[in-house]
Amino acid sequence: MTGEEGGPPANRPAIRVGIGYDSHRLVPGRLLILGGQRIPSDLGLEGHSDADAVAHALTDAILGAAGSGDIGKLFPDSHPQWKDADSIGLLRTACEIVRGRGFRPVQADVTVIAEQPRIGPHAPAMIATLSAATGIDPSALSIKGKTNEGMGFIGRGEGVAVIAVATVEAF
Repeated sequence: MTGEEGGPPANRPAIRVGIGYDSHRLVPGRLLILGGQRIPSDLGLEGHSDADAVAHALTDAILGAAGSGDIGKLFPDSHPQWKDADSIGLLRTACEIVRGRGFRPVQADVTVIAEQPRIGPHAPAMIATLSAATGIDPSALSIKGKTNEGMGFIGRGEGVAVIAVATVEAF
């Protein structure tokens, strides 16, 4: 059932917002991949997939906005199929699922919380990769880095956390 003017179904809002969060431990012997970019580092993020916390948080934000579950339900870390999976590919698949539900991602704001590396120099490449995977216009994607000012597991350099907010619209 659609609204009176052929828009989205009358029982759902045309614009929705979702929030995603992810964190991973930094460990030796792994590549550091954030936002689909290999970042030079002696440490990488531990995880079942490639552990791209940026892609994971954004995936959850987009899925949440569309009421489509979460990354853990779609791509469980208990399944060998997702071992070392490319998280940008998972994000792309999640966006296809969201589109199948009648929504398209239109905006995202991502904050990476880490003592190292500095995110700013890598943000343009991350935006380009995330834009290609989601269909979000690059001008509507924001990536920024923050430190934890030496506090907690992030401040001690033990891990990275990411918070993402995404907006989807019905079509």
